[in-house]
Amino acid sequence: MTSSYSTSQTFTLTHAKHLASKVVSDMYQCRNFYGEPSEAQIANYQEELIVMLAGGYVKEYEFGFKKNDQRIISWQYRVNASGDLVGGTDDRSGGIYARANVAGATHFNFMSYSQAWFDLISTEQSAVRAKHPINRSTGNLPSDGSGHWHTDRTYSSAGVAIERKTFRPS
Repeated sequence: MTSSYSTSQTFTLTHAKHLASKVVSDMYQCRNFYGEPSEAQIANYQEELIVMLAGGYVKEYEFGFKKNDQRIISWQYRVNASGDLVGGTDDRSGGIYARANVAGATHFNFMSYSQAWFDLISTEQSAVRAKHPINRSTGNLPSDGSGHWHTDRTYSSAGVAIERKTFRPS
């Protein structure tokens, strides 16, 4: 005898807050180790991330430090495109690499948008932007410096997963 069942989850603002809180926790730990971003910046990034995750507008999110347009240390978060969660993992935040030399480096924060963002007309994008305090411009991520990427965490809520990769010095 076999049985089967199915479940359905809707991704809500509460779920977006849960996922954003994991990224923000990582930012606070980064601040503790490296001095940036500021508390005010973190609060603003959190507001933005909640709005953008709730709307399904985030493809990737990255923050870290760069020097000569190359990553020194960086944390990249990739939102799964399908909404399918493999493994059901919701790791604890933290575990930020604490020994990078960021002397002379500058802090950066970058968001790349999902197709859902580009499907909005400009007035809809403006309405979403008005819901948070971050004003982003176009730009490019720094290239990889002397180091390597390591996938180290997965954060999830309501079937949406964010995979964290860390670029750390060799």
